[in-house]
Amino acid sequence: MGTPRISTLAAEFPSPVLSRTWPGTVTAAFRSTVATRPDEVALRWRGDDGWESWTWREYADRVARTVAGLRDLGVAGGERVVLMLRSRPEFHVVDMAALFAGAVPVSIYNSSSVDQIHYVLGHAAPVAAVVEQPFLERVLEARGGRDGLRHLIVVSEPANGPEPGEGRADGVVGFPQLLAGAPVELAKADAARPEGLATLTYTSGTTGAPKAVEITHANVASAVRSIVEAVGHRVAGWRMLSCLPMAHVAERVATHYVHAFEGTEVTTCRDVLHLAEHLREVRPHAIFSVPSLWEKTYASVRALASSSPQAREFDDALAVGREVDAVKSEGRAVPAELAEKWEAADRTLSVVRALLGMDRVEVAVTTAAPIFPGVITFFRSLGVPLSELYGLSETTGPLTWDPYRVRPGDVGRPIPGCEVRLAADGEVLARGGNVFAGYFNDPPRTTEALDADGWLHTGDLGVLEDGRLRIVGRKKDLIVTAGGENVSPSNIETALRSEPLIGQACVAGDRRPHLVALVTLDPDALGDWARRHGHSSVPPAELLELPDLRAEVDREVAEVNRHVGRVEQVRRFALLGGEWSADSELLTATMKVRRAQVLATYAAEIDALYG
Repeated sequence: MGTPRISTLAAEFPSPVLSRTWPGTVTAAFRSTVATRPDEVALRWRGDDGWESWTWREYADRVARTVAGLRDLGVAGGERVVLMLRSRPEFHVVDMAALFAGAVPVSIYNSSSVDQIHYVLGHAAPVAAVVEQPFLERVLEARGGRDGLRHLIVVSEPANGPEPGEGRADGVVGFPQLLAGAPVELAKADAARPEGLATLTYTSGTTGAPKAVEITHANVASAVRSIVEAVGHRVAGWRMLSCLPMAHVAERVATHYVHAFEGTEVTTCRDVLHLAEHLREVRPHAIFSVPSLWEKTYASVRALASSSPQAREFDDALAVGREVDAVKSEGRAVPAELAEKWEAADRTLSVVRALLGMDRVEVAVTTAAPIFPGVITFFRSLGVPLSELYGLSETTGPLTWDPYRVRPGDVGRPIPGCEVRLAADGEVLARGGNVFAGYFNDPPRTTEALDADGWLHTGDLGVLEDGRLRIVGRKKDLIVTAGGENVSPSNIETALRSEPLIGQACVAGDRRPHLVALVTLDPDALGDWARRHGHSSVPPAELLELPDLRAEVDREVAEVNRHVGRVEQVRRFALLGGEWSADSELLTATMKVRRAQVLATYAAEIDALYG
């Protein structure tokens, strides 16, 4: 990789809000928070009988007991412990306990297929796995042939419900067994070092097997410090809501690592279907989520407002909100006349914020995928300070973010302590304490991502304007759905092409709620199918209209979906006539899809699939 030659942005730690001493490890931060806030609420969740909670002292006690339990199982320093749990308090306990035990926690997405779980178990080679009851059978099936996975601990449903006992033939034990022994002394147990691994995060590349991102304690400490510096003040005691998968780096940083360093109060929400209800109950100070949450909320509010007798009043109030936000985003004081108009407008808008549970929000973030700029403008006009954060697993979450001086359409300035450059081809490069250590057991791809000068090559293309970054595309074809999941289309397309009837396939879904596919049929296979089903005389174009042909392709797509994770499943597809020829506008000479051309050529068909 050559040395980048175009514009550089760098943000040093201004240190206006933090002391020079800053914990260098997650475990040191946790111990400090427990010592200073022992009787304050750390974790909350809704149980069968209402809201339940643990104080920091109670949280720490469970961590200390789980450390002892892991040691009793023989978990040693440097070994991996897999976690497959939804957002629930036990995740925080096990993840933290693994670090105190000297192990490396590895989260698996709950939507992962048996094949994907099997790969992670083979690649990470964990000695233990802590799994929530609904995912147990998948993990048991994936465990086949993975002799190194000695212990499988299940967290039952509900959180305080009955657990499996000892003596199961498959070796599964209940989570309470980890808590049964005497607690260790965390200060004596803590042997973590800044350069040690805090987690492995699996992320899909554009081709090949998933990569395991090595995130160190120093990476986490730098990322959390950057977030607090960008906010401009400490966030201790802030209420936060956790609902995304804990394998998602944005969720892990926001509601697990920031939580440990700053002492926030985190409410876990295991089912996103209950998110709206939880928002109204929790009334969080900060919300970190993906575009789909904001886009769905935006659509719902607009739909309700348009049918309300107060629709005109609401629109007028939003117009005032836009004026106020435009002034604030430029760093100017709001003129007295406009401030008076805002006071009146806010009496209308505050009612809507309260109904959404967003009336106490001080920081609102959309991340993990691009978002339509109009959605950001809408929420900021409403009085919800939504901003867009850009980052990757390889940057331990944040890379650029400006929570206050927001320009919808760009992703802000580099976070404090991080440098951002554009290479000659426009690729975004980054360097700083938050940049990952490398890919676990994968030197070639580590060398590809990190150059000799420590610059991370993100694969994204950007433009720097007035000190701010705007993302304009990707060098490769990784799809980021509206839910923030990274999906490699080439792997799915390869699987589709392996089915008998399917000749070529192109998967779409960038910034969309789910994946769809454009499919052509193999001429020889189609002819054979027609003969076997008595349709030899039917012209090929008319064959595509036959219900039994469509049903056969449905079955083939369903077979592919059976072997991939939920977010990688193709929900709808369009059968296209004709054949894509090699070395044409749509295919290269080696039969690789020219993705941009295919998506542009069939834009109408793709839109119809989402219609």
